[in-house]
Amino acid sequence: MRRIHPDVEDEPDLAAAYAYPRDAWLRLNMVASTDGAAWLKGRSEGLSSQGDKRIFGLLRGLSDVVMAGAATVRTEGYGPARPRESWRALREGRPPAPPIAVVTRRLDLDLGGPLFTETEPYARTIVVTTESAPKDRRDEAGRRAEVIVAGDDRVDLALAVRELRERGLGRILCEGGPRVNAQLAAAGLVDELALTVSPLLVGGDAARILNGVASLTPMALAQVIEEDGFLFCRYVRETRDDHTA
Repeated sequence: MRRIHPDVEDEPDLAAAYAYPRDAWLRLNMVASTDGAAWLKGRSEGLSSQGDKRIFGLLRGLSDVVMAGAATVRTEGYGPARPRESWRALREGRPPAPPIAVVTRRLDLDLGGPLFTETEPYARTIVVTTESAPKDRRDEAGRRAEVIVAGDDRVDLALAVRELRERGLGRILCEGGPRVNAQLAAAGLVDELALTVSPLLVGGDAARILNGVASLTPMALAQVIEEDGFLFCRYVRETRDDHTA
């Protein structure tokens, strides 16, 4: 890997390059084709590379919690984040792996799957849902995960983020999908975008990395790393609001 912005450096220290600037920080991590597609044949894996997977793992290791929407969890086949030897120093003083927080309005999840049955006590899956979710599903989820009720009919992501931070989970890594990303941006909650640009043109009907309600978040390009034609870009929000302090 080679950093090409803001300076030039071969094999940069990636942990330092992606260190969280503060304890309360929400980072989106996404991959997109050069024409803006967020997936290939329905999944993000076809856009990825070994370098992208390396950074993906690092960003998980740096985070306190990994957030993802229910559609992403189902499509990508999520299980719990597993401890890695490379995370040992990154997570000193914290649990060996971060929990996964799933955003789901109706609790349409496989509550008998690995994400709920194979977690360690220190990284129990978190379900972020609504008051209107079926009570029997909420009760079942409560037996297998920690449940956060944030909102009546729709998930209030600002409330969800506050609830996570009150649990000491301030460094939030969101892995999508595009609808959750759009809602976070519209709520003014996105501090950073870590974007891998894949050297592919795919066309078709794939969503962009934000897909939903319109918003405008001015971003500054903080860093670019290159490997095998892939660009690993880091954009940081130019201004901050009181709720991110």
